[in-house]
Amino acid sequence: MSAPFTGENLTCIRGDRLVFAGLSFEVTAGGALLLTGPNGSGKTSLLRLMAGLAAPSDGVIRFGGEDVREDLIAHRANLHYVAHYDAAKPALTARENLAFWTALHGGGDADAGLAAFDLSRLSGVPARFLSAGQKRRLALARLVAIRTEIWLLDEPSVALDTASLDALRARIAEHRNSGGMVVASTHAELGFEDAATLDVSAFSGREAVPI
Repeated sequence: MSAPFTGENLTCIRGDRLVFAGLSFEVTAGGALLLTGPNGSGKTSLLRLMAGLAAPSDGVIRFGGEDVREDLIAHRANLHYVAHYDAAKPALTARENLAFWTALHGGGDADAGLAAFDLSRLSGVPARFLSAGQKRRLALARLVAIRTEIWLLDEPSVALDTASLDALRARIAEHRNSGGMVVASTHAELGFEDAATLDVSAFSGREAVPI
């Protein structure tokens, strides 16, 4: 894992509002990028651009030097985006939910994901009976169940207790030690070492500057 993940001169417009402009980033193998800024500054919008769920109005996002929008299917298969919503189907059990995601990615280890976030004993419980914290852990279990290079985490610590937050920190450290990349917006201390910080609000309302 050595290809850099970069964004160059990005502009994001939602509706009629300029969210940010002239924003660039770079994450290398084993690296972490912490997104900061007040609510509404564009952190989630930036993560969605990184995930290929929306297109920048200007600028380009590349992985390994290639524009990710040239092959969005391959790009999305190479990342996990854990958003505000946990995306758990209420009628499926915890394991069935995770098995769905592993099948969607072409394989993985659902049991390893459950174990990583202390959900093995709840594997047969329908998601509708899980607490908010348990659903959050189930969403995070995808990080371990399915191997990808890029983790995009939007407030991943929401609803987590101390033990679960420690588990998340450990998984992030393991991922980075193996060369993986992490981009996160969070108000909690995730224990990032040598992480870069990007204040998204610093680019609010700027005019795009050509590279």
